[in-house]
Amino acid sequence: MVLKSLNGAALKKIMYGGYAAIEKNKDYVDSLNVFPVPDGDTGVNMTLTMKSVIKELDALKSVELDDVASAISKGALKGARGNSGVILSQILKGMMNEIARPVEGRILGKMVGTSQGGAPKGATNAQQLARAVEVGAKIAYAAVTVPKEGTILTVIRVMGEEAKKFAKASMPIDDFLEKTIAAGEEILAKTPDMLPVLKKAGVVDSGGRGLVLIFGGFLAALRGTEEINISFENDSTNPGGGPLLEDGGDDLGEIEFAYCTQFNIVNMNKTTTIGMIDNLRDKLCAMGDSVACVGDLDLVNLHVHTNTPGEAITLALNLGEVTDVKIDNMLEQNREMRASRNIEDKDQGIVVVAAGEGITTVFKDLGVDYVIKGGQTMNPSAEDIAKAADRVYAKTVYVFPNNKNIILAARHAQELSKKNIVVIPTRTINEGISACIAFDPDAAIEDNVDAFHAAAASVKSASITYAVRSTKFDRFQIKQGDLIGMDSSTIIAKGTAVSEVATKVLEKLVSMSTVNITMFYGEGVKEKDAETLKAKVEAKYPNCEVSIIQGGQPVYYYLISIE
Repeated sequence: MVLKSLNGAALKKIMYGGYAAIEKNKDYVDSLNVFPVPDGDTGVNMTLTMKSVIKELDALKSVELDDVASAISKGALKGARGNSGVILSQILKGMMNEIARPVEGRILGKMVGTSQGGAPKGATNAQQLARAVEVGAKIAYAAVTVPKEGTILTVIRVMGEEAKKFAKASMPIDDFLEKTIAAGEEILAKTPDMLPVLKKAGVVDSGGRGLVLIFGGFLAALRGTEEINISFENDSTNPGGGPLLEDGGDDLGEIEFAYCTQFNIVNMNKTTTIGMIDNLRDKLCAMGDSVACVGDLDLVNLHVHTNTPGEAITLALNLGEVTDVKIDNMLEQNREMRASRNIEDKDQGIVVVAAGEGITTVFKDLGVDYVIKGGQTMNPSAEDIAKAADRVYAKTVYVFPNNKNIILAARHAQELSKKNIVVIPTRTINEGISACIAFDPDAAIEDNVDAFHAAAASVKSASITYAVRSTKFDRFQIKQGDLIGMDSSTIIAKGTAVSEVATKVLEKLVSMSTVNITMFYGEGVKEKDAETLKAKVEAKYPNCEVSIIQGGQPVYYYLISIE
């Protein structure tokens, strides 16, 4: 029988299939985790969230679509565990809100007649399901304080976008799910390219995999089978089936916020308002990270990593009653993970300051332990640098500020950190990269320091950017918005086109001894334009090795190394 709409009974049935799929594969999903903290148990947390949905459905006597949708949404919120569970609950909430909403003449309740959208009243068709997936993505994004691409969020968003393109009111529901799952698989395979930690570990996003599995369970239940037609062969580049850890175990950096804290607020005080819930979310953000505060005046689910879980609970008690409290000591699990992998402190590690995904990847590939996001327009504090150094499992930590405005803060960090911090006063990203290349983990500290200074001094640094104000600098009359080229500290060229200014800069800095020219292009530069500039530079300097790398850095169109 070809099913072209879902009624309440069918919606209930596929939820059981989704739970069965994730429950059966929860250990596999856990094996894809790259964050060794309690709420990193993605498979378990998504399973518990779906189990709560099933518990709510088991208690439901009605099979009317709006009642079933409401139970799914409520159950998911009540049972949400960890970031992955909370995000899943919000995906289901958005989907169920859309499914239970009268659309195109659909009247929820008794199944009599047909709506203008083609589905029976009290049912939902493929076109309406596509909208539901899209709304689920929007609600999920809104629930996360700092949404990150390359995660379950990306997977559900793309599934919704693609579903909207192919869904038709008359489309069989199983065909709709099959195509939606295919879209999920396609974007899931790309998640390692979006999130460096996934690429480094050699795995796809675990939450995204769990989501596609749940949709696979929906399809299996609809077709009356327990077999889920999903292949895992491309999920990991590690034959062992888990994240790859490099020597030094930097994946197990020290925990800044010790306690993974999660609970629900129920039986709200009469004076509690939605605004007070939003205010609580803001307060939690100031207390820690990984904050999720979702729900309404009936139920709020809270998740936060903090060093003061008691304070978080006390704040929540001002709104209503606290239930289902779960507090995990992430420090303890971190220690256990390190012990199980025999990770010990190494002698020397490196912390750098940089901005741009491509630049960060370059530093990570060179063995840097920790990259602090920062630069010309975003200077990290001494405390930020000290905390980063403390998270590196090394006795001595070299800090490369990579900006003259950050050197002083790096030196102050020496007084704040528990580690032996050695500041290498690199003034540019180019100097920092050159210094990292010179690092020898087996050399004495004094020898490495000498090598760092020599390597940084051997590279000429240039940058192409724009003037933020009008001024006169040396012989240049600069207007706001002018394109300017600089060496490490001085304006040496200006012009109206990026390639023009880059050419002028190279003319001043390239010498007979130059053998390498490396250009990192920023977030505002198209790859084809960078390739065009590379071709021009190669033609002009045939004896030099010319490279372009997508740096993704803000503010600077190009960062150029001349060696």
